[in-house]
Amino acid sequence: MAREQLQVLNALDVARTQLYHFTTIVIAGAGFFTDAYDLFSISLVTKLLGRIYYAHTDSVKPGTLPPSVSSLVTGIALVGTPVGQIFFGWLGDKMGRKKVYGITLILMIVCSLASGLSFGSSPKGVMATLCFFRFWLGFGIGGDYPLSATIMSEYANKKTRGAFVAAVLGMQGFGILGSGIIALIVSASFDRAYPAPAYKDDHLGSTVRQADYIWRIILMFGAVPAALTYYWRMKMPETARYTALVARNARQAAQDMTKVLNIEFDAEEAKVQKLVEESSNSYALFSKEFLRRHGIHLLGTTTTWFIIDSAFYSQNLFQKDIFTAIGWIPKAAEMNAVHEVFRVAKAQTLIALCGTVPGYWFTVALIDIIGRITIQLMGFFFMTIFLFAVAIPYDHWTHPKNRIGFLVMYSLTFFFANFGPNTTTFVVPAEIFPARLRSTCHGISAAAGKAGAIVGAFGFLYAAQPTDKTKTDAGFPPGIGVKASLIVLGCVSFLGMLFTFCVPEPKGKSLEELSGEKDDDGAEASTSEQPRSYNRTVPI
Repeated sequence: MAREQLQVLNALDVARTQLYHFTTIVIAGAGFFTDAYDLFSISLVTKLLGRIYYAHTDSVKPGTLPPSVSSLVTGIALVGTPVGQIFFGWLGDKMGRKKVYGITLILMIVCSLASGLSFGSSPKGVMATLCFFRFWLGFGIGGDYPLSATIMSEYANKKTRGAFVAAVLGMQGFGILGSGIIALIVSASFDRAYPAPAYKDDHLGSTVRQADYIWRIILMFGAVPAALTYYWRMKMPETARYTALVARNARQAAQDMTKVLNIEFDAEEAKVQKLVEESSNSYALFSKEFLRRHGIHLLGTTTTWFIIDSAFYSQNLFQKDIFTAIGWIPKAAEMNAVHEVFRVAKAQTLIALCGTVPGYWFTVALIDIIGRITIQLMGFFFMTIFLFAVAIPYDHWTHPKNRIGFLVMYSLTFFFANFGPNTTTFVVPAEIFPARLRSTCHGISAAAGKAGAIVGAFGFLYAAQPTDKTKTDAGFPPGIGVKASLIVLGCVSFLGMLFTFCVPEPKGKSLEELSGEKDDDGAEASTSEQPRSYNRTVPI
C-alpha cells in the first residue's frame, strides 16, 4: 500500500521546468564536459608522445610508445575512475551529495593541470609522473558520475527527469568534441609557427622541439571548464531527498527547497521520523532484503554498463588506429609530428560531430517519451548491426573510394551508442535505488562500466594489431586484427540487449515509487500490491 508522499518531495516531482533545473544541468554538465575532455584527449597525443620520447632516428618508422607504456598512459585514468566512483558514491550517501561534490572538482582541476606539467629526467620519468597524475585525475572523475547523476535526479520533476539527467551526460559529447577542437587549434598553430618536414624526409627534423608544449597545453585545458563552475557547485543546496530521507532533517529540507522553488513548506518532522523508521527504509546494501528488492536491478545496471563501456571506450580511445588501418589518416612516416596530431584530431572531431554529439541529444529529446529501456534495447541492437556492417566487409572499406561510407557507418555506431545505452546506463541507476543507497549503487554500476572500459581499452590495444608480425606497431605482438576486433565488439553489444531485461522502466514514476520507499511495508507487500513499474522490465 502506498504511503503519502512528503510535501516537499511531491512539490519537486510535479514542479514545472524552471531556471534551477537548467542551472543544475549546467553546473553538473560542466563537470562531465571536463570528464570526457580529460579521458579522451589523451588519445589525441599518444602518437606525439611516442615521437618525442621514444624516437629512434635510424628507424624507418617514427617513435611509438612501447606497449606497456601505451597501455598505462591510455588507460591509467580509467583505472582510477572506478575507485573514485565507488568511494565517492559511498561518501555521497554518508556525508551528503553537496559536501563531496566540491572535492571531486578540485581533484579534477589540480590533476588536469599537473598532467600537463609532468616532468622527469628521462622518458620513463615523464611517463611515470603523467600516469601518476592521470590516475588521481581518474579518481576525481569517478566521483563526478554518481554525484552528478544523483543530484540531478533528486532535483528533477518526474515528468522530465530522464531528459535532465541525460542532458548532464550529454555534455560528455561536447567534451569529446571540445578535446578535438582544442587539439586542432593548438596543432594547427604550432604547425604554422614551426613548419617541419615529414618523417621520411628528415627523421630528426620532423619533430620540432616546441612539439613538447602541444600535448601539455591540450591536457591542461581540461581544467578550465571545471574551474569556471566551482563557485556555483558550492552554492547549491543539498538535495531535499538526502536531507529529509537520509539526514532526517525535515526542517532543513523545507528551508532549502523554499529557496529553490519559492514556495513555503511545512517541516513535516513527524512524517519524516515515521517514514525513516519503516522496515522498508532501513535495510542495508548487503542484506537479503536489498537482494530481494534490487538485486536483479543492480545486476542489470552493472552488466549493461560494463558491456557498453567495453565497446564505447575501445572505439573512442583507438579511433586513430582504426583510421590509420583504413588509410583515412596517412602513414606516420608521411607526416611530421605536429601534423599527425592535427590529422588524428580532425578525424575524432568529425566522428564526434557526426555521431557522438547528436546521439546524446536525441536521447535527451526522446527519453521521457519512449522510455529508457526502449532506447537502450534499440541502441544495443543497432550498435550490433552497424559494427557487423563495418567489420564483416572490412576490406571493402579500406579502398579509398569507400572511406566516406566507412565514416558514415562508423559514425552510426557512435550515434546509437549515445542514442542508446551509453546514456541510459547513466540515467537509470540514479532513479531506481533508495535515497540512502542511491549514490552508492550508481557508483557501483558506473565502476562496473569503467571495468568494461579498462577491458576494452587494454584489450583492443593488443587485439587490433595485425596478424602479420611485420606490420604490427613497434613492440606489440600480433593480434587478431581490426576486423576481428570489431566483430567481437558486435557480439558484446548483442549481449547488452539480453541483460537490459533485468532493468525496470522508470519513466513517469517518482523516485520513491521506483525504490519502494513509498510502500507502507515493502518487506511484506505482495507482488500484486507493488507498483507495476517495480517488476516491469520492458515498457508496454
